[in-house]
Amino acid sequence: MAAAAQPKPEPAALLAWYDCHRRALPWRAAPGRRTEPYRVWLSEIMLQQTTVKAAGPYFLRFLERFPDVASLAAAPLDDVLKLWAGLGYYSRARNLHACAKAVVERHGGRFPGSEAELLALPGVGPYTAAAIASIAFDRPATVVDGNVERVVSRLFAVAAEMPGAKPEIRRLAATLAPKSRHGDFAQATMDLGATICTPRKPACALCPWSASCAARAEGAPETYPRKAKKAAKPTRRGVAFVATRPDGATLLRDRPPKGLLGGMAEIPTGRWAEDVDLSASGETLAAEAPLSARWRRVPGAAAHVFTHFSLELAVMTAEVGADVPAPTGARWVQAGDLPGEALPTVFRKALVHAKSAAMTDAPMTDAPIRRRAAR
Repeated sequence: MAAAAQPKPEPAALLAWYDCHRRALPWRAAPGRRTEPYRVWLSEIMLQQTTVKAAGPYFLRFLERFPDVASLAAAPLDDVLKLWAGLGYYSRARNLHACAKAVVERHGGRFPGSEAELLALPGVGPYTAAAIASIAFDRPATVVDGNVERVVSRLFAVAAEMPGAKPEIRRLAATLAPKSRHGDFAQATMDLGATICTPRKPACALCPWSASCAARAEGAPETYPRKAKKAAKPTRRGVAFVATRPDGATLLRDRPPKGLLGGMAEIPTGRWAEDVDLSASGETLAAEAPLSARWRRVPGAAAHVFTHFSLELAVMTAEVGADVPAPTGARWVQAGDLPGEALPTVFRKALVHAKSAAMTDAPMTDAPIRRRAAR
């Protein structure tokens, strides 16, 4: 709890700091102007579990391809997924498309301004609804992202561990709300957490709320927010099959529309499980290959980390004849078209791993030619 002698954080002090030190972000309007709801929504969906640095180029590409919500709603989902490829958490892209359609169909192409109406849209949760209402419409709303959680937990020295502390942090954040400039205040608090009240080595001497910060008074701001120990992530393993033709085409297929990486393109793989033995023979590893070929194991593995598990993919390569047809559900994609495919990062890593072995002439283990029905 904060010491009684500490002054209450004043919104005016933070807003004055923001007026001098606000970040220049591609989705943020100029000082004194409100950001368009479409830009706020698009950026907030992208920034869910993505850094500002990573989201920036995607935001600009989306805005060029889909300048407004109507153009996004009218686009095929596959086009949206292709443009999203590499940002991860692909359910966001599907929700993005569904939300655009809902805004056009239910609201005539204009985002509603109330949190209640925003919450009824696909993929819009409490945080995103509050952010749009506040930043785009200057409505009073409690906007709490990871940066704000850190600022508030330190201001009030919230002892409870995350994520259990979230309701208390949200309640405390609501007590800081100003009587005006709600959108600027929301962005100011986020900027404070991103640039001053950072996870490590916060610049407390530069903070407009330093005199009010209970964690600073304790001398240990870095210890907030308190976090429970994370359980170790399980490691799953699998095999990726990179098949190419003499013309440079690569075999791809689409994943099921629902589930992990739903609707995205993929390098054909076998099952992902903790009991997959990547030290097995080449013949064993090739048992789930999508077509008959002389599969060769590339040394090492391609690694990727998902939210709930880590993945290690052994990579097997095969060169097939120009007349080999793609198995049912798969397709041959020319090298020049690969960048435009909705191919998640994990599969791009598998391709890079396969190419790196070819470039270094690394010795590979052969698996025999197989005859089996393609799945």
